[in-house]
Amino acid sequence: MDLQQYLDELNSGKHIEANSPVHQYMHGVSQEALRLTAELNTGYHTPEEVSSLFSQITGKPVGEGFGLFPPFYTDCGKNITVGKKVFINMGCKFQDQGGIFIGDGALIGHNVVLATLNHDLAPKTRHSVTPRPIHIGRNAWIGSNSTILPGVTVGDGAIVAAGAVVNRDVPANTVVAGVPAKVIKKCTE
Repeated sequence: MDLQQYLDELNSGKHIEANSPVHQYMHGVSQEALRLTAELNTGYHTPEEVSSLFSQITGKPVGEGFGLFPPFYTDCGKNITVGKKVFINMGCKFQDQGGIFIGDGALIGHNVVLATLNHDLAPKTRHSVTPRPIHIGRNAWIGSNSTILPGVTVGDGAIVAAGAVVNRDVPANTVVAGVPAKVIKKCTE
């Protein structure tokens, strides 16, 4: 299996059995992500160095105007796509095996968790996983300490309030808050 075959399997949304070839490949990819994030998170790096290291983590160039304040954590990295003028603040944790897609101009606050994998409910198969992508729309703002769960789309211009746990799609230009997150108002132009 190569990286593209691995990503194709993840992006198909198929259930991944524990100890399958895909699951085993996942562990190898994780080791590279851990090495690169350790490098990113150690010492000071200029914005250009941060962008370069993030590009190595994702295997893709970053968009124009990209910004990230380390530390940053991921256990895959290769299934993250970011648009232009995206800013990711300190302490974020991206579990991106299911795919994380961040639109142009999005802001990601301190300590945000984006989790794209779900485990089986049954204890004897709990090590198996099902990947589901997260989509963050253009100019969305994900508040500090919030968690976005697998399969969620946050619409363009939406705001996720600090500390929210988002388990369903967020309509464009709305503000969601709470656990679980619920729409509390519309965004103003």
